[in-house]
Amino acid sequence: MKEVRIIGVPEHFNLPWHMAIEEGAFENCGIDLQWQDIPEGTGKMCQMLKDGETDLAIILTEGIVKSIIEGNPAQIVQTYIATPLHWGIHVGAQSRFKTISELNGASAAISRFSSGSHLMAYVNAQNEGWDASKLSFEVVNNLDGAVEALTEGAADYFMWEHFTTKPLVDKGVFRRLGDCPTPWPCFVIAATDKFIAEQPGALRHVLNTINAYTAEFRQIPSIDRTLANRYGQRIEDIREWLSMTRWSQEQLDGAVVDQVQETLHSLGLIDKKVAKEALLKIF
Repeated sequence: MKEVRIIGVPEHFNLPWHMAIEEGAFENCGIDLQWQDIPEGTGKMCQMLKDGETDLAIILTEGIVKSIIEGNPAQIVQTYIATPLHWGIHVGAQSRFKTISELNGASAAISRFSSGSHLMAYVNAQNEGWDASKLSFEVVNNLDGAVEALTEGAADYFMWEHFTTKPLVDKGVFRRLGDCPTPWPCFVIAATDKFIAEQPGALRHVLNTINAYTAEFRQIPSIDRTLANRYGQRIEDIREWLSMTRWSQEQLDGAVVDQVQETLHSLGLIDKKVAKEALLKIF
């Protein structure tokens, strides 16, 4: 049995992994898949890949592209979610801000630098026509930190996945002013160069197994109820999310890689662009 370490956010996107683990699907092909939740998100996961603390990560596309360009010894091995992530733009319940346009010059809470909440603040600024060089940030580590920061006024707004934060909006902790979808497929599977080189067979088994689950995930009977119960969501919200979400079993398209790099470069978030072969593991 080969041990494989994998990390991801504790969100509904990753239920197929947990189902496959719980049903022994990886064990059936000789893999002891050790999952670790990382509530801090992509910035933390990039660091763990770099430090060799994990073999695989389910990670935001823009975050891992930036990290690899900056020297992280890893590659994207496959797209995981082929559809955009809808980033809700949230303020505290008592905030004076009523519209997204009013947030120009306000302070954004982020989980950490180079995280999705950080990078997407730049994308949102570009969409709104703001001067992105004037963005300011408050590091809050995770969703709980964002609740504290927005409630106490340490930061003005926070961008996080629409449905993950929906219960906080429903409870009146946050107000959502709008959404900012990613312009590309949102989640990919990344692996360290060391794991790719030393365990190619294990990597292929992991990908084949999860692809079998994701290909049929939306057709599982009562999967909407399972998701709602497990992640504390309203079933109507889960049904809306399922209608918007498509899993992938393919490698990220080269044109998408170019688009991500061009966007990051235009925003001054990377200082160079690289060949797609440096970012993608082509099997």
